[in-house]
Amino acid sequence: MQNKFLFVAVLLIFPFVAFTQNDTKDSKGIIGDKNVVVRDTVNSRKIDPLSPSKAAFYSAILPGLGQAYNKKYWKIPIVYAALGTGVYFYIRNNDDYNRYRDAYKRRLAGFTDDEFFGRISDDGLRRGQRTFRRNKELSLLVTIGIYALNIIDANVDAHLLQYNVDENLALKPHFKFNELDATTNLGLTLNFNF
Repeated sequence: MQNKFLFVAVLLIFPFVAFTQNDTKDSKGIIGDKNVVVRDTVNSRKIDPLSPSKAAFYSAILPGLGQAYNKKYWKIPIVYAALGTGVYFYIRNNDDYNRYRDAYKRRLAGFTDDEFFGRISDDGLRRGQRTFRRNKELSLLVTIGIYALNIIDANVDAHLLQYNVDENLALKPHFKFNELDATTNLGLTLNFNF
């Protein structure tokens, strides 16, 4: 029992001892007899402020081209599937609207040879025209909305690609020993290094 306890204690304490030792460097940056300036050398990418507008412009010219500019190739089939679906429903509702309209016009002219004769009344043809015209206009609005979302997605994605996440911008917890009253202070530090 005591051996197991000792073994667990060593396993829990050893990582802290091993990783908290500092070989030859003290807290002031002096190694041996020489002063050393410690400087953060994180290389950050250059930010191109025109990149989001280019991506939006490319997507406005040809849907999916802004996603290709952002190297998000997996989004291109989604853009074309969404736009294709909207166009499909617009064409289908337009064809049905034209069928109902032509049949209604022929009935007003006195013909009885339309495809809906005997199944749908004149009032049913008028309601069908209204329904398909409304669905056609709704399909057009949805397609335009998807086109606009394609442009917005390319713009936002290009902005997010430039998002800076490096060590110069950090939110780090700190633990400080207060020497005046022998207490510890726990805090959170937000550092901006320019």
